[in-house]
Amino acid sequence: MGVINFRENWRSLKLPQDVVDLLNRARAIHVPERREDLLDWALGREIGSTDWTVGNREDLGTYTVAYEIPGKGRVIEANVVKALNGVSVNYPDVSMRRRDPDAMVIADDQPTDKPTYLEKFGKSFDETRKETFDWLAQRELIVMPFFSGPDELNYGSLVICPRNAGFFAGMLADLQGFVPGHAVPENFEISGAVVFVAPPFRHTHFANKQVVVHNRKADYQEIFSYNLYPGPSAKKGIYSTLIDKGEKEGWVTNHCSAVLVETPYDNIVSFMHEGASGGGKSEMLEHIHRQADGRLLLGVHTITGEKRYLTLPTACKLYPAMDDMGVAHTKYNAGKTRLHVADAEAGWFVRTDMITHYGTDPHLEEMCLNSRLPLLYLNHFVAPGGMALVWEHTEDAPGKSCPNPRVIIPRGLIHGVHNGQVEVNVRSFGVRCPPTHKQAPSYGIMGLLHVIPPSLAWLWRLVAPRGHANPSIVDVTGGMGSEGVGSYWPFCTGRRVDQANLLLEQIRNTPDTRNILIPNQHIGAWKIGFMSSWLTREYLARRGGARFRPDQLVAARCPLLGYAPWHMQIEGSMIPRWFLQPETQPEVGEEAYDKGAEILLNFFRKELSQFQSPELDPLGKQIIQCCMDNGSLDQYNALLPSGV
Repeated sequence: MGVINFRENWRSLKLPQDVVDLLNRARAIHVPERREDLLDWALGREIGSTDWTVGNREDLGTYTVAYEIPGKGRVIEANVVKALNGVSVNYPDVSMRRRDPDAMVIADDQPTDKPTYLEKFGKSFDETRKETFDWLAQRELIVMPFFSGPDELNYGSLVICPRNAGFFAGMLADLQGFVPGHAVPENFEISGAVVFVAPPFRHTHFANKQVVVHNRKADYQEIFSYNLYPGPSAKKGIYSTLIDKGEKEGWVTNHCSAVLVETPYDNIVSFMHEGASGGGKSEMLEHIHRQADGRLLLGVHTITGEKRYLTLPTACKLYPAMDDMGVAHTKYNAGKTRLHVADAEAGWFVRTDMITHYGTDPHLEEMCLNSRLPLLYLNHFVAPGGMALVWEHTEDAPGKSCPNPRVIIPRGLIHGVHNGQVEVNVRSFGVRCPPTHKQAPSYGIMGLLHVIPPSLAWLWRLVAPRGHANPSIVDVTGGMGSEGVGSYWPFCTGRRVDQANLLLEQIRNTPDTRNILIPNQHIGAWKIGFMSSWLTREYLARRGGARFRPDQLVAARCPLLGYAPWHMQIEGSMIPRWFLQPETQPEVGEEAYDKGAEILLNFFRKELSQFQSPELDPLGKQIIQCCMDNGSLDQYNALLPSGV
């Protein structure tokens, strides 16, 4: 197969006609050959004009991304600063610093449960789409070919954005990779996505809100990004593309991280961790956090301030495999009884809100401070020419740090990264839990670890609690919201029932992958952060996975939580029982626990009512009805046995 120079020969490719018309009209087309080209454009510079050697102290570069808005004048969308170790991007508008879960709007007439453009704005998208193309045609454009998801799946895609928004293209390139302009395959076709970026439209058309319009075609998806925060478009928009492909072809892109864990005894257990944003996916890849004296802080009592510590002389080795998106393509899973997934990304969008001072996470800090490549940072304070530090977060207001600082780390820079597919031994789901006790009963009734049958694993993925104090999204409602199907529902353009059926088929077809629940933030009255994830990982890896004898588990008081370990010991350190069964905490007790269980059950019933469709798999109907009837753990087991 030959290659072509895209800039010179793009007309020879089978590009959509609207793309051809736009590129023909554009003032200029800029196609990156190297990653440094995108970084130069991010600073408004010509290619080759910057010394990108990490540690260059002389360059105090800054750049302002701004647009003229009728009636408002010049509006600044982003400020870009060159740091010693990369480029930092900050948004003056606080609402642009994290993803709005309601940003998605559907422009086409294919089946969907999401708001359509017509419903939300009272008119067809056709006029706005034409205005978008007209606006882009008046500008110098970055046109960057890439593949959505793993290159081997061959979902050819493009991003088209104004040259002065070069950092956006650079972020997409780090997240998904890109094809150098001179080496585009001559058979390159658009079967993934075309991302069009037009920031001023959020002011002129959408009342300053984050809006990403998805327009599904027969073979690809148009994504119109009307803001420059990459979360809902360059990140989750590409995720949407893969979900659409899977919906048509019969597979799922799971919202997950994955890691291979090697114990001090040389055995390896693989974990795949799912959950809503903020549910611990990135944290599952982190090395366990230690105190200055080497101990582990198990928890802090939210009422008394008491602290509990553990000693763990040697932690497991980690081989991270994916951070957010795991493609479970049929070509990986045909004939397999354990789930197999492959990373859908070329770089990881790592949140750093938990890094509050030097030494919090030495591995991540070292990767960023000593990176051999300049990295792209979002929502970090950096003085021009200074070092971007992962604990220096932008403030949303005086004394209030932005809860969503990020750094994009290309996979090749991740220490010990595992390449290729992962056979999943343990499939976990993370839930952000609030403090729970007699004075404030809530749903924080989960113990450190719960083993659940496949039927409950499916239900948890349908309701996908967004949970307590989510740092990743704009959430003005508070309370126990839902991220929806598989926790990737905010990125779906189609129907809930279709994804529910695909997830049930995936779980039913992989009985040898064990399912667990892991809370984070709180267990009853104790604040535990993500220590629950790290300890569960250490414990299950040492015992070879999540297979237990019946006498090693006890049924949780709330059937939705499956089983809890009767006891847990890690390298001689016992986990107190009240961390495994929160109702045994004096501050919680059975009455407060049962109130929390009722909150949980009512939440499940409310969310599951959306799936009562004639098109739902018959087994799925039975499982949901079991929940509606407040079914027992034995009944859940009988519907889809797990063998635990």
